Parts: sequence; structure tokens; C-alpha cells
Amino acid sequence: MDLAPLRHRNYRLLYVGQAVSLLGTMITYVALPYQMYRLTGSTLAVGLLGLAELVPLLTTAFVGGLLADAVDRRRMAQVTDVALAAGSATLALLAATGTSASMLYVVAAWMSAVAGLQRPSIESLVPRLVEKGEMPAVAALAMFRGSVGMIAGPAIGGVLITIVGLRATYLADVVSYVLSLMCLSLIKAAPPANSTEQMSLAAVREGFTYALSRQELIGTYVVDFVAMVFGMPLALFPAVADRLGGPSVLGLLYGAPACGVLVASLTSRWAPRVHHHGLAVMLAAVGWGLAIVAFGLCGTLWPALAWLTVAGAADAISGIFRMTIWNQTVPDALRGRLASIEMVSYSSGPLLGHVEAGAVAAAFGVTSSIISGGVLCVVAVIASGLWLPRFVRYDARHIPVSSVPSNEVKDLHAAQ
Repeated sequence: MDLAPLRHRNYRLLYVGQAVSLLGTMITYVALPYQMYRLTGSTLAVGLLGLAELVPLLTTAFVGGLLADAVDRRRMAQVTDVALAAGSATLALLAATGTSASMLYVVAAWMSAVAGLQRPSIESLVPRLVEKGEMPAVAALAMFRGSVGMIAGPAIGGVLITIVGLRATYLADVVSYVLSLMCLSLIKAAPPANSTEQMSLAAVREGFTYALSRQELIGTYVVDFVAMVFGMPLALFPAVADRLGGPSVLGLLYGAPACGVLVASLTSRWAPRVHHHGLAVMLAAVGWGLAIVAFGLCGTLWPALAWLTVAGAADAISGIFRMTIWNQTVPDALRGRLASIEMVSYSSGPLLGHVEAGAVAAAFGVTSSIISGGVLCVVAVIASGLWLPRFVRYDARHIPVSSVPSNEVKDLHAAQ
């Protein structure tokens, strides 16, 4: 793996802070559906957590994108970290005093809304801290950080739930936000690229107009969205764990895809040699769907974990090239607004996927839900490629400068 971007002090601080924060988030990611399943015994109730998180995310994401382009991006990250810490602290309080499923939905919605405000600022901050040619390495490092968090977080979460209970488990997430805030405080300020940028509907439309003019960007959104809506079985993991060995294997199921992400990111030095990024995203998404079908066919634990690992590796490869397309081609002045569109695409897909998987499982069974979802994922990805031929043909050696605002065309020509 190419570690060159870590030589930049500010990027290194951001990377470490986000790694710690992700670890805490993944602890809560396991604890919250576990608590919901124990309260209700319903896979549908767990799946509806995705719907509770999706609606506020869609409400705040575009506001977060506007703010990322209009105010200091570092300050936005700090303020929202405080709000997220408050959400985790509330979950700890509810775990200590007893709660209902409805209160878990409320707090999940709050934290999703705050995340919608935060992520565009975090994502749009990264291109300022590294060089344009380092973007494939940055994407691989992000995949590596995510895989470590997704492996260690669920494992730690499972241990904490068992040993110290849900309250202390949620408090661990609070501590992670405190450490993230410490790292952010050491990063230089990141004022808006355009000091006259106004928060308005016209500014939102400008971001959408730019995205719609770039079929290669639309392709990254659509392919990932359909793959996650149909092929995301995470809401079914508590039920699958009951069938494959009980609560003790729940952490393994959550961690297995991250193992695949880890392998893909650690061996990612080949990524800069690939120039047809759209085709790479397509092939990786098809691989994800096929691996999910194989996972659904498994009746024992270790083959199931192996196919989840393959699925995770495919998802990592898709993520590396989607992130590279975004960070290499989107102008800084629009980066926050485009980051909000990206966040909606890669966040809403899994959240809707939880609802889809839970509903189909309730109607036809867990196995049918997983297998049918994987098949529909493959079909939808191939259909997306036929609909978006310029995305499939996209070549990173020929960045489409015609769609870039005039004040940045010169810089893009120089980069090429």
C-alpha cells in the first residue's frame, strides 16, 4: 500500500482522528441493532433502523454540502463531532435507564442527521491536504482505515456488550469523538474556496447541474446505490447468527467483509495503473453481488465468512475507484456540494438495503432475501452500465475539463 499521503501532517492528523472515530462508530453500529433485536425479536424492526436513519440523512446532507462550501470545513467537523458525541451519550443513558424501540429510532435519526451535516466537510477537506496525484493512495488508505474499524469495532463491541453491558459500550463511542476532536484542533483552518459563496437553492442546483453534466459521476452514484439496495444483508446478520452459531458469531459476520476490504487495501499498489475507473467500479459491483449470492447459499459458518470476505474485497475495489474519480475531477469550490451527493448515494443505498432485506426476509425467509438480493444486484449493475456508456468508457488519463468551472480549467490542463 502506498503510504505517501501520510507525509502531510494535516492529512495525517485527520486520518488518525477519523480512524479513532470510526472505531467508536462501529462499536455503536453493532450495539444499536443488537439492542433493537433483543427488544423486539424482529428482523423487520432492525431493518427499519435504516429507514429511521435515511430520512434525516436526506434532509441534512445537502445542507451539509452547502455549509462545507460556505464555512470553515474544519470547524464544521468539530461542531458536528460534539453533536454526535451527545447522541452516543444519550444511547448510554437510555441503556442505563431502560428504553423502548421508539427511542432508539429517535436517537438513530438524530445521529444520522448530524452525520449528514458532517461528512461533506470531512470528505471535501481531504483534497486540500494532499496532492492530486495521490488520490488513488488516499482512497486505498481510506479503505484500509475503514476495514480496520469494521473488523476491530464489531469485535470490541461484542466483547464490551458481553462483559460491561450496553451503557459502557456506548460510552466508548463518546470517548472516540473526544479523541477525534483533539486531532481536529491541531489541523489548520480550512476556509471556503469562494468567500462570497451563499447558502441558497441556486447553490444547491449548481452542484446538481455539475453532477448531471458528468456521466462518470452519475455512474459512481447509481452503481453503488443499486448494489447496496439489493445486495446489502447486514440487517439480517442477527438472524443469520442465530442459525450459524448464536450471538458469539455476530461479530464475525460483521467483521468478515472488512477482512476483504483490508486485503484489498493492503494490496492496492496496482490501483494507479488502472485508468478505466468506471469499468473497474462495474466489475467490482458485479463481484459483490455474486459473492452475496454465494453467502446466502451457505449453511455453515466458515464458508459464509469466506464469501463475505470476498464481497468486502469487491466493495473495497469499487470504493477506491469511485473515490478517485470524485477527488481527482471535482473542483474545490463545488467539493462540499458534490460530497453531499456522494454521501447520499453511498449512505442511502445500505440504509434502504436494510429495509429491503428485512422486509423480504419477513415475507419469504432470510435465505431467500439474501440470494434474491444478490441476483438483483448483478442485474441492476449491468443495466446501469448499459444506461451509462460514458461511465463504462471513462479513462482517468482524459479528465473532462469542459465541465469544470473556468477558473479551474487551467489547473486541470496543467495536471494532465
